[in-house]
Amino acid sequence: MESSKSPQSSKNSRIVVPSDSNRSRFDNDGFSSETASNQMVVFNSEAADELGENRLQKSVITKGISPSIGAFTVQCAKCFKWRLIPTKEKYEEIRERIIQEPFVCKRAREWRPDITCNDPEDISQDGSRLWAIDKPNIAQPPHGWERQIRIRGEGGTKFADVYYTSPTGRKLRSLVEVDRFLQENPEHVAQGVTLAQFSFQIPRPLRQDYVKKKPKLINASDEASTITSKSSEPEEGL
Repeated sequence: MESSKSPQSSKNSRIVVPSDSNRSRFDNDGFSSETASNQMVVFNSEAADELGENRLQKSVITKGISPSIGAFTVQCAKCFKWRLIPTKEKYEEIRERIIQEPFVCKRAREWRPDITCNDPEDISQDGSRLWAIDKPNIAQPPHGWERQIRIRGEGGTKFADVYYTSPTGRKLRSLVEVDRFLQENPEHVAQGVTLAQFSFQIPRPLRQDYVKKKPKLINASDEASTITSKSSEPEEGL
């Protein structure tokens, strides 16, 4: 991915997209530039050492192994600079209310006391990493649970898989599985766990070519409509 354009403003939050064509694509997929300001970054192996001074666990992409999330970042709603979020838990806390409480640099003083909008951005979309836009306002996992994202390898038809790990270590990959688990283990319901705390929305890569587009299937009605349209046209020479 080439260096991105300057950030475009919106009434609630901001994201950076590399081109107008990408903007339309994400809007159509339900990841509107008006509502999504938080993104995650996956390190490429070539750039894994660049952020060595940050308190973030690095993840390196190895051939044959799916990449893992290397860092979380959110864009300031005032200066549009990207700020690294030190932990996954803090990122999930910010994401849960990102629309109601847009992120600003002042919020980062929780872990960087002197930071202001005048400081250089922590990370930039320079093409050395795989960036993905995340869905805003996803609820934090219930206490003792973990929401995990597994990035698929390049060239597949799906970017990532989302699953939840219960306090007992069981992996649940859909709301149906979560619902069944809660019915089988009512003690979690008694502790206040509800289906509303789970979301299987996956992030989307900003690189259009990372995921292959599924071929469009022509259904019978469309085909019949096409045939009828063509047959109704007058033939030449009549």
